[in-house]
Amino acid sequence: MMGNVAGKHRSPHRGSSVEFAEYRKYVPGDDTRRLDWKAFARSDRFYIKEFEADTNLRAYFVVDASGSMNFTGGGEPKIQYARRIAASLAYLLVNQGDAAGLSICTDKLHLEVPPSRRAAHLERFFTTLGKVQPSGETGLIEALHTIAEKIGQRAFVVILSDLFADTAALSDALQHLRYRKHDISVFHLMDPLEIGFEFDRPHRFVDLEDGTALVAEPNLIADEYKAALRDFLTAVRAKCHDAAADYQLVTTDTPLEPLLRDFLTARLPKSKH
Repeated sequence: MMGNVAGKHRSPHRGSSVEFAEYRKYVPGDDTRRLDWKAFARSDRFYIKEFEADTNLRAYFVVDASGSMNFTGGGEPKIQYARRIAASLAYLLVNQGDAAGLSICTDKLHLEVPPSRRAAHLERFFTTLGKVQPSGETGLIEALHTIAEKIGQRAFVVILSDLFADTAALSDALQHLRYRKHDISVFHLMDPLEIGFEFDRPHRFVDLEDGTALVAEPNLIADEYKAALRDFLTAVRAKCHDAAADYQLVTTDTPLEPLLRDFLTARLPKSKH
């Protein structure tokens, strides 16, 4: 049985006595006794054998680093909120013996930290997450397709994004993950100002992804904006539902502790009576 986010579930078996799962590249600090020398002879590269007992839960945190993730109005910057969610959950996972990996994407960048269970791995995870500077357009769709193709076994994929992408393309990417039998959770991050659209004077609105600008009187466009936002949110929620993905719309002024507590509680296995 695949592990859940909450609760320790380390297998009592040693890796060599259970079913082989897959290879992964060797990284400094791995146990050299588990190097596959036959794979080295074939490829001249070091690979580690992984077994089902070693990979009870493997999580990938996909963080959108497009320019719009820099926005802040009534809450903290969306990218900072995404960092805190990813870092908190990765810390919990690794400390209970599970593996956490990271994928950061824009239209020109796809940084990746392969999943690992080692405590020392968290430093690299946190450092990579902390250095990201959002810019450009989103590369989320391509990143999700890449992850769906490259992960050999079922994984827990956590998406942290404002989801400013074509909803049909998003649906295709989510369905790709579903087809590969991955467990998907979506944190749809929005600033309170994006939801409420409360302005008291004319504003110059700038697209943080492509740089285009528009000067407008908010009162004249508020109804049209809110209708378009409702349609967008309805479509995104429906696409996530169709792909059997957990979906949460979260504003960046939401306290993190109760959000994560409720998320983890919801993922606990149902009690048997």
